[in-house]
Amino acid sequence: MSKIPRVAVREQDPLERAHNFDEVSFGYNREEAILEASRCLQCKNPKCVSGCPVSINIPRFIASVNADHMEEAASVIAADSSLPAVCGRVCPQEIQCEGSCILGIKYEPVAIGKLERYVADWARKNSYSTVAVAPYNGKKVAVIGSGPAGLACATDLAKAGCRVAVFEALHKPGGVLVYGIPEFRLPKDEVVAYEIDQVQKLGVTIETNVVVGRTVTIDELMDREGFDAVFVGSGAGLPRFMGIPGENLNGVVSANEFLTRSNLMSAYSPDSDTPIYVGKHVTVVGGGNVAMDAARTALRLGAGVTVVYRRTEKEMPARVEEVHHAKEEGIAFKLLCNPTSVLGNEKGWVTGLRCIRMELGEPDESGRRRPVEIPGSEFDKPCDVVVIALGTVANPLIARTTPGLNINKYNGIVADENGVTSRPGVFAGGDVVSGAATVILAMGAGRKAARAILDYLKIS
Repeated sequence: MSKIPRVAVREQDPLERAHNFDEVSFGYNREEAILEASRCLQCKNPKCVSGCPVSINIPRFIASVNADHMEEAASVIAADSSLPAVCGRVCPQEIQCEGSCILGIKYEPVAIGKLERYVADWARKNSYSTVAVAPYNGKKVAVIGSGPAGLACATDLAKAGCRVAVFEALHKPGGVLVYGIPEFRLPKDEVVAYEIDQVQKLGVTIETNVVVGRTVTIDELMDREGFDAVFVGSGAGLPRFMGIPGENLNGVVSANEFLTRSNLMSAYSPDSDTPIYVGKHVTVVGGGNVAMDAARTALRLGAGVTVVYRRTEKEMPARVEEVHHAKEEGIAFKLLCNPTSVLGNEKGWVTGLRCIRMELGEPDESGRRRPVEIPGSEFDKPCDVVVIALGTVANPLIARTTPGLNINKYNGIVADENGVTSRPGVFAGGDVVSGAATVILAMGAGRKAARAILDYLKIS
């Protein structure tokens, strides 16, 4: 087994990056990437591939990096992923490909995500593209939503020769990639816009400001506009709240709105048409990646920030890397605490958060130990803004305007593992089916649905 230590990635100094929105990680340079790639064992039965939701041939692309054949590495990745620079930055490799790495049993796993990012960035900087427009096969498919699921589905359909039109409700394509993930983790113009442009060069069209269910319905897309099939990848953008007293006070905001204002509408700029209120002391409720994104954004906007989470750090669903970065930047954590009410003044503005201390009991259905209140342990946490980051559910608009399309109790569309819904010709995948998940899982769902759509259209 390789005894070469995992190559560390250079990053901005925490004290500097806490005051800017520039990307935290600098990524590998050529020498670092080749050295890290040399650690790969080139397993005969590579577990990393089965751990990747889009099934990239990881050993092959890493071998190409090791041989300094970057064009080949980029081509291998492009065969299965339309968003490599995105996935290399934001996917939880530690529980997917890297979590399955054989080298990781005894040593640190190969930094697969960092190598994917390097290859994708190399391809962009060197104008290397594998895009080739396929001959038209006579079939038209509508894709609703230009997030990871929609883009992955559109890519595979276009490569098979379908004419694909993507309909996006917002004024910019990208879905959660542009509204949900901060610039310091995922540069929008440099990375996201470029990779979306590569999808469009396959012949995919993207029409923004189209709210399916209002501007047009699925029935109209199929009956009036002649689409042979429809894929719904509209995500889960409806925020959840706690249902506690005081949540309607001024200064309480969902992480979804908070991040959308900052990421998509540049609300951090003094010239923005949609300003954002941050206050001096922000409390973020939640322990996932969205909570970390909201907390780190608020910090960069000038606030002191505390994260309140009802379990311990061990149970946090956020990536270990994101929690580590948040701590480095000076964000405080109050663990084993749960809000019971939001406090306010006579003018209706937030003044604090009342919490109760928790202890961990037996595991619940998620496998994590259930938090249990400690009677009489209430305390008040002063703050002037509360950001609720407790997850999201699907907007029911599409399902309610599409007869015969079944939904579950969370407003998510019911679909099988291949994206097949109760409505013939209509497929769905990503967060609108599973609830809020990761970029790469949404992409995997989009690819599965694309294969099901091609089967439905009888295209081999």
